[in-house]
Amino acid sequence: MKLKKLAALGLAGAMVLSTAACGGGDSGSSDGDSGSSGGSGGGELSVSIWDTNQEPGINEILADFTEETGIKTKLTVVKWDEYWTMLEAGAQGGSLPDVFWMHSNESERYMSNDMLLDLTDKIAESDLIDPANYPEDVWGLYTHEDKYYAVPKDVDTIALWYNKTMFDEAELEYPTADWTWDDMFEAAKKLTKDDGSQYGLAIRNDNNQAGYYNMIHDNGGAIISEDKTKSEWDSPETIEAMEQLEEFIKAGVMPSIETMSENGEDVLFQSGKVAMVPQGSWMVAAYRDNEYTAENCDVVELPKSAATGRRSSVYNGLGWAASANGENTENAWKLIEYLGSEKAQQKQAELGVTMSAYEGTSDAWAKSADFNLQAYLNMMDDMVIRPYSKSTVTWENEDNEILKDVYTGDKSMADACKEMAEQMNEKLAEE
Repeated sequence: MKLKKLAALGLAGAMVLSTAACGGGDSGSSDGDSGSSGGSGGGELSVSIWDTNQEPGINEILADFTEETGIKTKLTVVKWDEYWTMLEAGAQGGSLPDVFWMHSNESERYMSNDMLLDLTDKIAESDLIDPANYPEDVWGLYTHEDKYYAVPKDVDTIALWYNKTMFDEAELEYPTADWTWDDMFEAAKKLTKDDGSQYGLAIRNDNNQAGYYNMIHDNGGAIISEDKTKSEWDSPETIEAMEQLEEFIKAGVMPSIETMSENGEDVLFQSGKVAMVPQGSWMVAAYRDNEYTAENCDVVELPKSAATGRRSSVYNGLGWAASANGENTENAWKLIEYLGSEKAQQKQAELGVTMSAYEGTSDAWAKSADFNLQAYLNMMDDMVIRPYSKSTVTWENEDNEILKDVYTGDKSMADACKEMAEQMNEKLAEE
């Protein structure tokens, strides 16, 4: 049975929220009502997400939907790791939320096990949703056997955040779009204090999309082959890029892995402990609403490779999905259709919720905060879809564990890359 098959795959591994690709950030559990209470089968739609930073804007858009259609919604925000446990339990018990966020790390599991509502015919008949208006790669994340199972919610890119005050105190010029990763490293050295009170940079071992994945692609490397049958962790270009990260670690320009694990890059940045951190566009709301970062910090395009001249951004996009076994699938589709429409996507951008997936709507997002958010839009000039396969979460989690030994100095980066390739190839073969 499909439910048993899903259960056999095991619970999704927890990933750190600030690096949880598109929609990460500080998160908690809370409810927001956009109408009177009632069971989902009675007309009210249960909606689940994992990011409290996006909650106010999403609630406003849900209220617009209710005003327009009369269909009530109830929004629940669940922490990232608990979110997937909740969905897993719901899938096994037949009680998934009516509408919820889906992530590329988990989409294949849920699609292949018939847990998500097939939206293919509904999209074909829709006047509001045309796949041509969204990035093709994002559709690919939520397509299984030529059928659509989610509508793109957003798109994200990566840029470099920096502390202007720290740069001023060190009498350094601010980062520019001409910077290379070498330039960033040299600045990080000058911004790191010997007493451990301040570090130049923070890139966690599990900060893949926002961190080292970009360095790898800039250098001509990759994580997975185009046909998704082979790991590229052991390619010379990938190893070379990761050895630059190893330089950062050995030079002491970053906090220890213990410190970064306990606090997270975002917390360290918001508390004035690190001067630079690469972050996804999903973190803008958190930094906008934090008094310290709003006053002292700004953002610029990622550095580029000194060797190739390339500056790429690994990107991702969440999808709005519905339960295949929900009691109110028609209204669930109406909500998904509305959330993916140009109107709602435009408002999502204007409210500063996040960059929107609908073509042309993210320009409004760039004006939603007093930061140089155009840097994120500029990173769209060279985008690489976040690497994925049917078992992404399993091999990524093991990669994160292997990299811990490099951060502690117990393993060389070259050996770690070869080990990551080996374990990843084993999992890909099982697919």
